[in-house]
Amino acid sequence: MAFMSPRNRPPSPVAPEPVRRIEAGPWAIELLPGAAYATRYVAAQSAIGFAFDSQRGVHAIGSDRVRPFDAMPNSLAFVPVDCDVMSESPMGGEYLRVIRTDGTTLSGEQAFNNRIDPQAIHLASRMRRAFLKASVDDDWETWALALAERAEGKDTPSPQGSMTGSRMRLLDEFIDAGLDGPLGIHTMAQMLELSEGYFMRAFKQATGKSPHSYLIDRRLARARALMRDSRASLSEIALACGFNSQAHMTSAFKQRLGVSPAQLRR
Repeated sequence: MAFMSPRNRPPSPVAPEPVRRIEAGPWAIELLPGAAYATRYVAAQSAIGFAFDSQRGVHAIGSDRVRPFDAMPNSLAFVPVDCDVMSESPMGGEYLRVIRTDGTTLSGEQAFNNRIDPQAIHLASRMRRAFLKASVDDDWETWALALAERAEGKDTPSPQGSMTGSRMRLLDEFIDAGLDGPLGIHTMAQMLELSEGYFMRAFKQATGKSPHSYLIDRRLARARALMRDSRASLSEIALACGFNSQAHMTSAFKQRLGVSPAQLRR
């Protein structure tokens, strides 16, 4: 998984979104854009991370053994100080990274990822909104401390019936291939050969969000990529991403990200 280091990205003909960073009291918080990456480092300080998107690649965390990984969307991660980290992904994903800059070591001795925590999801989403559109009400220190407290919480095993990494990968590929059209719960469940009820419960357990909410997130991620990488109009992008209209896409942007597509494109 994208384990929290400034990323050494391969050359790209298209300029990626910038790394957004803010320092608040003893905290440094970064929002890393979705992009391919390859990194290797020894953690100089413990760090908290949050993966907004599905990610997959290979990594070696605290060992010499390189193995494949599938990172669930909306999942919390932690790397302790002095941990050896190697991670590569051909697709990456949008990622939040939080560290302390005053020398205080965050609690925890074991690295982890794929932890689903509803409060962490809410905090990370709020922080992303603030990065994209600042407000006088932003309280970065409080948010960073609260996210650190969630990372310190006791890890719990994934509940029975949760989505596997292979199923999540198939679902992502299916969604990406049909994102310009309607995709319902029945269609997604049928593709995975699951009943609708089981699929909805398993997906929520694994990601902390409903399949419908996740589908909106994927549409928004595709729209942001097209806004960055193409000269297509916002109305054309909206239709290419499965929104009914530009107004529908704008409403989703404002609700999820706190900023309109036009503002973000500027």
